[in-house]
Amino acid sequence: MNPFRHSGLSSTKLAAIRPELQRFIDRGELAGVVTLVSHHGDIVSADALGWSNLEERVPMQQDTLFRIASMTKPVTSVAALMLIEEGKLALDAPVTRWVPELGRRRVLKDPAGPLDDTVPAHREITIEDLMTHRSGISYGFLCDGPIKAAYDAAIDDPAMNRLTPDEWLAGLGTLPLVCQPGERFQYGQSSDVLGFLIGRVEGKPFREVLRERIFAPLGMSDTDFWLPQSKRHRLASVYRYDAKSDRLTKVDLPMYDKPPAYTPGGSGLISSAPDFHRFARMLLNEGVLDGVRLLKPETVRLMRTNRLTPEQRKLPFLGMPLWQKSGFGLGFALIEDPIDNVYGCGRAGSMNWPGIFGTWWQADPVEDIVMLYFIQHQVPVTADSGATIATGRGAAGRRGLPIFQHGVYAALGHQEEDTLEGAER
Repeated sequence: MNPFRHSGLSSTKLAAIRPELQRFIDRGELAGVVTLVSHHGDIVSADALGWSNLEERVPMQQDTLFRIASMTKPVTSVAALMLIEEGKLALDAPVTRWVPELGRRRVLKDPAGPLDDTVPAHREITIEDLMTHRSGISYGFLCDGPIKAAYDAAIDDPAMNRLTPDEWLAGLGTLPLVCQPGERFQYGQSSDVLGFLIGRVEGKPFREVLRERIFAPLGMSDTDFWLPQSKRHRLASVYRYDAKSDRLTKVDLPMYDKPPAYTPGGSGLISSAPDFHRFARMLLNEGVLDGVRLLKPETVRLMRTNRLTPEQRKLPFLGMPLWQKSGFGLGFALIEDPIDNVYGCGRAGSMNWPGIFGTWWQADPVEDIVMLYFIQHQVPVTADSGATIATGRGAAGRRGLPIFQHGVYAALGHQEEDTLEGAER
């Protein structure tokens, strides 16, 4: 008996994905990968290929831990929306109510121009601006000109940082915005501000808010901003392509010895595929999982409604025309037109967002499918590096993602074809 037949996906076509991904590992282009697919809530495919540590030949496991980077952002958005439902926040509320450090903003006339050549902000930054990356706050590494070094000097590394939330917000408050609030989608540290703001609203560290309100209720026991020594053997190493040696080289990233004060809501979490699957299923179920409700259905529907204006959608994202056929809701991207959408594979309404080290998730409400693809592969990121990240030399491991995506949907299509053929016979 085919164990996946009741799920509507072809087990034969799902199994065909594995050897395709294995080729990237065999060619030395990717250290390892963990994938997971569920349909109607049942896990129908779960694979762990290659190595979490190439040097020590530690094999990938289904519970291997990954730095999920920007996949932290939708988690932070869910926490904010929970507070909105409770009346503690509002989408149109100015953030200065809780973060006065961001009052009286100045905006660069030219995003790459002198730091003192500014104009006053037309209005204050709102909670919605933070959730949709339209606050005017950027990442330093996505900037050009003097503001790039100013970010580094004022708030340091966006990932590994020794500042307290108050120190970090004070430093951010010394920087001008790169564009007017609400003007455009400017990817940056807006979610980090949102996380620290949530901590101030709740009167406790943001890490505690997530642990109490999201991770514990959903049973996400392997998701945190900090990794204790007892779990570090499960953390996948990060690799990058080294042109000189023409091979993958390990990237030694620092670790915190104790739970950090700096817990960036835009990039800081470590998690596993099974853990994040529970979070994605909660969103797909419109806010509830296993009887535990985090959000109202109407809140999740609001979350997965595009907020970008037609004019904002004309602007590229990292050099890619991402918003031509996709939108952005309150914390993640949305596939709107799946026809010839080279940046999105799935049905209209699918929710997704990646992490900079190659982790990716998608929840498709039409097909009731959750897909996760987890790797740890570092590539250089600049304001125009989107195409290189997806297909450039040294990023071959990233090309495994569309193979996984199309393979899953082909498995679903195969079942549909079987049904049609049976009906014709």
